[in-house]
Amino acid sequence: MDNTSMLGRKTNEESVGLSSKTRYMVETALMIAIVLIMGNTVLGTIPTPFLKISIVTVPVALAAMLISPYAGIICGIVFGLNSFAGAFTGASGMLSTLFTISPIGVFVTAVVARFLDATVVSFLFKALHRGKLKQASYYICGALMPLFNTVFFMGSLCLFFYNTDYVQGLVAKYDAHGPLAFVVAMVGVQATVEALIGCLLAGTLGVILSKVLKRA
Repeated sequence: MDNTSMLGRKTNEESVGLSSKTRYMVETALMIAIVLIMGNTVLGTIPTPFLKISIVTVPVALAAMLISPYAGIICGIVFGLNSFAGAFTGASGMLSTLFTISPIGVFVTAVVARFLDATVVSFLFKALHRGKLKQASYYICGALMPLFNTVFFMGSLCLFFYNTDYVQGLVAKYDAHGPLAFVVAMVGVQATVEALIGCLLAGTLGVILSKVLKRA
């Protein structure tokens, strides 16, 4: 009887482990699908009269909050690869143009930047969530995901392409003096708005879903 009970418990534990792994894979795949859908349709943007606000970082943030930091990183990489594909399809005119100058530079700007964004914010959320800022961590990281996305993307853009004719044309257009002034002039307002929306949208969804899914 004892051996049978032990075997039963072992089997149950293995079943629970398998179920947990399966759930992890399904949830991550679902978030990847959402990233791709939002990244390739109007669902990933909030149109305004003056700005085109991207919210593709929201599912990346939610994956990090509700599943694991690694799920967030995977979704961040998928976001970057989808953006990189835009250089081939023409979905991103800027990346398509820059690809003719430096394919490696475009890969770093589109993919590596999103990987770094997701990695930093995912593990920052994990650290904050363990401390006194457990509730606030959802809103903090909801804001930081789009903000760091802009920082890493524009930082890579300036690192590889600032001195190119294409970017210098944009620098002249915004009458900017230096890389920092160029970044602020080009995306400063948009980055601020995206951070606020990310804070409210990803933060609120993270809090609600964590309670519904019992991940709090």
